Amino acid sequence: MYLAINILGLLVFLGIGFLFSKDKKAINWKAIAIMIVLNLVLAWFLTGSAAGRAGVKAAADGFAWIVNISAKGTVFALGAWYNVKNLNFISSALMPILMIVPLFDILTYIGFLPWIIKWIGKGLSFITGQPKFESFFAVEMMFLGNTEVLAVSGMQIRKLTKARNLTIAMMSMSCVTASILGAYIQMMPGQFILTAVPINIVNSLIATSLLNPVTVTEAEDTIEKVGSSEDGKKEPFFSFLGDSILGAGKLILIIVANVVAFVALAALIDAILALFWKQLSLESILGVIMFPFAWLLGLPVHQAWMLSQDMGMKLVTNEFVVMGEVTGKIASYPHHLQAVLTTFVTSFANFGTLGMIIGCFKGIADKETNDYIAQNIGYLLLSGILVSLLSAAFVGLFVW
Repeated sequence: MYLAINILGLLVFLGIGFLFSKDKKAINWKAIAIMIVLNLVLAWFLTGSAAGRAGVKAAADGFAWIVNISAKGTVFALGAWYNVKNLNFISSALMPILMIVPLFDILTYIGFLPWIIKWIGKGLSFITGQPKFESFFAVEMMFLGNTEVLAVSGMQIRKLTKARNLTIAMMSMSCVTASILGAYIQMMPGQFILTAVPINIVNSLIATSLLNPVTVTEAEDTIEKVGSSEDGKKEPFFSFLGDSILGAGKLILIIVANVVAFVALAALIDAILALFWKQLSLESILGVIMFPFAWLLGLPVHQAWMLSQDMGMKLVTNEFVVMGEVTGKIASYPHHLQAVLTTFVTSFANFGTLGMIIGCFKGIADKETNDYIAQNIGYLLLSGILVSLLSAAFVGLFVW
């Protein structure tokens, strides 16, 4: 029965995309059907096949290996503060970022990561029939993150129509950054974290193809090189590396500030709500709103209620807050609940990301484009939520 509900949920989520479409007649159903089949194959291969599970486990072990090596730098700097038997959130999840971000930036600098992104993007465009830049952008987000990709895509974005830029903004709600996957894997099941990443890529294309279908001519279907700049000059390596390390440090401070602020604000809201009724809380309100969608992921009512509260909290705060809440108990959850919860939270889709994306566009696009994106802010949030729901539904089909 729960498998049937999961299948129904997948159809409902696709139906929501169609219902809120800006141009239902322009939807390319052939491309969407191909992407649905592609995601079904990916979800089955990564979770249901021995080879896929082995590959995902190897990748998760690889990230864990990198995180363990990064601990040497943390131990050197913090000494006795770094207690292996009682690691806190900063030491276990955030300090590895100081090595992993520069590592990925080095791979970008030497051209290896851009080469991979280029060919995966071309392959994705060929298979799905989606415009080259949108496919390219979806893959870039997986490695570089939303604001970073927007920054290096400035030349391209200034050439796009406002409708295509809205698509790019919507897709930006659904990314993760490969350089912080190591942090995620310390808190949630690595198998589902890494499965969610490629599933999210395809679902971002499905969601935007439904919500904001845009016809792109052959002349418009071009892409720019990753990291290309207006003057074409390349920064000296050690200057580049220094900036990367500094950027990683800033990223940790931003995450810490956001987590502390959001957790504290959520606690304040709960305390205020409790003045009116002790059982009333932010989690319970959000749980009621998200409950139907959680149930459609094929869960018993009590598990759907648990999931709905985590889903709502993630949208209002961020994924780190939810991961920190469940990290000590998720291993005891049923396998299906582990899969759909982990997959849902593996993205940057939350209210805070909206401000980041709008801010990025203000720095690289014209006023007409920025005004158009601001007018459609609801579509950005809907796209982010829809991608997370679709990804959880796809993965949930094969994990019981």
